[in-house]
Amino acid sequence: MAHWSAPTADDISAAAKRIAGIAWHTPFLHSAWLSDLTGADVWLKLEFVQPTGSFKIRGAVNALALLRQQQPGLTTVVTASSGNHGLAVAWAARRLNVHARVYLPKTTPAAKRDALTRLGAEVCVTPSYEDAEADAHAHAVSASVPFVPPYNAAAIVAGTATIAREMFEDQPDLDVVVAPLGGGGLLSGLGLVARARGHRVSVIGAEAEASPAFTGAFAAGRIVTVRVEPTLADGLAGNMEPDSQTFDLVRDLVDRVVLVSESSIADGMRGLAEHEHLIVEGSAAIVVGALRHGGLELAGRRVGVVLTGRNVDAATVSAVLQA
Repeated sequence: MAHWSAPTADDISAAAKRIAGIAWHTPFLHSAWLSDLTGADVWLKLEFVQPTGSFKIRGAVNALALLRQQQPGLTTVVTASSGNHGLAVAWAARRLNVHARVYLPKTTPAAKRDALTRLGAEVCVTPSYEDAEADAHAHAVSASVPFVPPYNAAAIVAGTATIAREMFEDQPDLDVVVAPLGGGGLLSGLGLVARARGHRVSVIGAEAEASPAFTGAFAAGRIVTVRVEPTLADGLAGNMEPDSQTFDLVRDLVDRVVLVSESSIADGMRGLAEHEHLIVEGSAAIVVGALRHGGLELAGRRVGVVLTGRNVDAATVSAVLQA
């Protein structure tokens, strides 16, 4: 993976223009339920209403638009994904009449695999997320086609940073931003925008206990391989690429990372369904688990929470709601 620099404010503004009219400026909904529970003023950024069901469309559209500028004859792209990034790449590729080859771990929910097939993507299933990344990189090299990273690229980070731009446009006085943490692209983008604000904004990441890639890396002072267990937050599961620059960005820009248990993720899914009538995947509901059980001490603060995706199997939703 080539070295890249963190996107600038101009890069993020350019990304916002590229994706305008393609990715939605999503609603920012006040949550009386979570405000009462935390003593804070909590707002929910509804990224799951995006066309592919997750925030990932922002980075993918920005990245493919830049690729098309650089390679006008672009015909094929390849990526690795736990599902949502693959959907976003496939969706953006179809708009550009480009073939998308997507490598997935076998744990990817059927809802995401089926949606990829409907978008016309070529799907390759591998034993694990790490295998998906390795195989996708190998194919990109052997076939001489561009690899579109799920998180470790300036164009992806710039695209996801547009979420924070919208949040501060809609609620300029936010004190805290909380978002899921998987590969770190989302939190890097949010952190870059938050740090440019005139007043101090706390940035908090919610990481699954079952896949503690950043927590393990912070403890070691470098990217390490951690044991990854099955998790409701399947979109966050997997180790970082060994040279991922999102590690440095998250380390430097983010105030705190909290680990969230499986029971808290399930509790978040149930709570959002019951109190807000919102169905989201575990990778989104993890932030509610962090608010409720992460010891964040948010009372009296204005908090923006990113609900990242909705692509979850019906059987999983049913099992969680009935538990």
